[in-house]
Amino acid sequence: MKKKRPTLQDIANHVGATKMTVSRCLRDPETVSEGLRERIFSVAEQIGYIPNRAPDLLSRATSHSIGVLVPSLTNQVFADVILGIETLTEPAGYHLMLSHYGYSPELEERSLASLLSYNVDGVILSDRDHTPRSLRMLETAGIPIVEIMDTHRPPLQQVVGYDNVQAAYDMVSEMIRRGRRQVIYLAVRLDERTRQREQGYRRAMEEHGLTPVTLQSTQRSSYSVGAALLQQIIVDYPAADGLFCTNDDVAVGAYFECQRRGIDVPGRMALAGFHGHDVGHVMTPRLASVVTPRQAIGEAAAAELLARIRGELLTQKVVDLGYRIEVGMTL
Repeated sequence: MKKKRPTLQDIANHVGATKMTVSRCLRDPETVSEGLRERIFSVAEQIGYIPNRAPDLLSRATSHSIGVLVPSLTNQVFADVILGIETLTEPAGYHLMLSHYGYSPELEERSLASLLSYNVDGVILSDRDHTPRSLRMLETAGIPIVEIMDTHRPPLQQVVGYDNVQAAYDMVSEMIRRGRRQVIYLAVRLDERTRQREQGYRRAMEEHGLTPVTLQSTQRSSYSVGAALLQQIIVDYPAADGLFCTNDDVAVGAYFECQRRGIDVPGRMALAGFHGHDVGHVMTPRLASVVTPRQAIGEAAAAELLARIRGELLTQKVVDLGYRIEVGMTL
C-alpha cells in the first residue's frame, strides 16, 4: 500500500498560506514575495513533497508502471539489464518508465522526482549513493525499491547483483597466479563500481607483495580510451606485464593498440576485462573477463519488485547472483 504523500495543503498549513498560493509559487516562484517563497520551498524540501502529474484517481490506486533509473542508455551492461526487466514486467502488464542520469547523483535526483510524480508503483535504481533529497523522496513515496549491480554495501531495501570487490580480487589473483607481477588497473568513469573493483585489485596485489598502480580516465568507457591508456602505460610503465580493465571496452581498445604496436598478447602483456560482452567472446584471442549475469539481474530485480508490489513480504534483502571468471586466451 502506497503511503499518503505530503500535499500542497500540508505545505500551506505549515507556512500559513492558501493552497492556491503554494501551487502558484511552485509553478512560478516570482509571483510571491521572497520571504514566503523561501518558506514554501524550505517546507516542501523538509516534508519531501513530490508534485503529482497523475490524476487523483490514479494516485490512490496502482499505476501499473515501474520507474527504472540507469546511469547510461548506451552502455551494453544496462541495455542487457533493461531487457531482463522487460522480460517480466511486460507479461505482467507493467509499463517501464526509463530515465538515465549520466552517473550524476544530482541528475538522478531530478529524474527520480519526475518518475515519482507519475506515481510509479516501484523503482529500480542502479546505484547505492543518492542525494539526501532523493532519499527523502523515496521514503515519502513509500513504494518498493530494488537496487541493482552492487551487493557489496547494504541496500536501502533490497539489492540484486554481485560483489564487485570480490570479482576484481578473483580475476587479479588469477593473473598473478599465472605469473604476472606488474598488473595495472585501468579505471574509467570513476563511479562507485569502478572504485570497488580497484579495492579488489589492490587487495590482490598487496596480498602478494606487489605494488598496485591505477591509471584513471574520467571519460566514458570506449575502445579509444583503452588505446590511449595503453599508450600511456608504454611510456610511464614499460615493465608492465598485465592490465586489469574496469570493463571490456577498455580491454578491447588496449588489445587493438597492442596489436598496432606489435606487443604480443598474452606473451608480453596479459589483458582482462569486466562483464563478458559479446565482442570479447568473438575476438581472437578470446578476451579474459569477469562474466556478469546482467539479464538475469534485470529479471530477478523485476521479479522481486513485482512480488512486493503485490504485497508479498521482503524475505531476502541481498540477492547475489555471482559472476564467472572467464580466463579466455589473453592471460
